[in-house]
Amino acid sequence: MKKVTFTDIHTVGHVNAENELYKQIHYPEMLNRYDSNFIEFKKMPSLDEFIESADYLRAFHLANGQKHVKFYLPANEKPPEELNEYLIEKDYEVGFIELYAINPKEFPKVDPQESIDIEVVTSNNFPAFLDFQFQTDLEFGKEFAKQKVNLYKRHFTNPAIMQIIAFYQGLPAGTVEVIIAKETAEIDGLSVKEDFQKKGIGTRLQQFVMDTFADKTIILVADGEDTPRIMYQKQNYHYIGFQYEIQKIDSE
Repeated sequence: MKKVTFTDIHTVGHVNAENELYKQIHYPEMLNRYDSNFIEFKKMPSLDEFIESADYLRAFHLANGQKHVKFYLPANEKPPEELNEYLIEKDYEVGFIELYAINPKEFPKVDPQESIDIEVVTSNNFPAFLDFQFQTDLEFGKEFAKQKVNLYKRHFTNPAIMQIIAFYQGLPAGTVEVIIAKETAEIDGLSVKEDFQKKGIGTRLQQFVMDTFADKTIILVADGEDTPRIMYQKQNYHYIGFQYEIQKIDSE
């Protein structure tokens, strides 16, 4: 199994600025996608360095009509006490993500189920895929959902991204995207409609990925404080590491 790090995770966005301290990612095609508009620190910033970086990013984002700032700290490093106290004082949201990897042979194999069909997205079922994603993304607002449709359309034409849809008794029930690299295949955006959860759909979507990319290391990122990470651990995924994320959304 390939040794993976957070640098193997695909980022939607363009490098706008870079120096010894950080790399700034910007995505003008989707300004309100926080995961595409942020600063990633290459080394742990001092409090003064963080404040200066935050002031820069806030001014840059405001000039582009963006109401958030987001930062990633170096992988496997917790914020020092002084920085952490400042973040709490200034009402930043602080959380962390976790990186997991698995050799497809280690995934607990599940048998096909007659009521569940897993399909690669083509021009025939792409409208169903788009509608499923739009309904899912409405949770974050109509404008965000509309912009995500354009992102999915770009992904559809990208040969390095495979889109997969699951049908339960003929109805769209779940989706996932796979970012394909030389040695890895990254599971991204695995989603199952609430009405169809606990029916094995998410597991079979993953099984399809394992079977399709049996020669690659399968990787994914999970919220460090959310329940899916427990499922991944039970499915034999290997915990690789963590990365702290910091964000703040300016009030209207």
